[in-house]
Amino acid sequence: MLIPFNALPKDARVWVYQSKHELTDSQVASVTEKLKTFVGVWQRHGEDLKASFAIKYNQFIILAVDENVNDVSGCSIDSSVHCIKQLEEEFGLDLMNKLNIAFKIGAQINTVSMIEFQGFVKSKKVNEKTIVFNNMIQSMTELETSWEVPANLSWHKRFFNSKF
Repeated sequence: MLIPFNALPKDARVWVYQSKHELTDSQVASVTEKLKTFVGVWQRHGEDLKASFAIKYNQFIILAVDENVNDVSGCSIDSSVHCIKQLEEEFGLDLMNKLNIAFKIGAQINTVSMIEFQGFVKSKKVNEKTIVFNNMIQSMTELETSWEVPANLSWHKRFFNSKF
């Protein structure tokens, strides 16, 4: 059951999928329609999931489920991954690659491989205050408080403390 994204409770479960490149407005419109269809019928063992999605910065797809109504199951998670993979294929996106790191320099969102990010740290193109996107978040609260954060407040901090 599709509900407005901002109507989800703070403890709703969240998954973030990041595109390496910004989607065009046309792609966003098409992806939005496909996600409305998917989320509108998303179920767990025949029971509707109270869920929603958001597309942020034309680059991040965020799926969320209110598990106070129905917990997600392995099958329902599999169906969401299948939907994301279909979007990848149809639009030539790379949404499942967890080795890409997104960060901001000013208002510009940059997405690079983990190795490239390590090089940026080494050359001081990014620092511990650089805003990064922590796609490991798991709840709406974390989306609001821990998704866009300085690198030293996320898992990215390990790159500043290591010698590579």
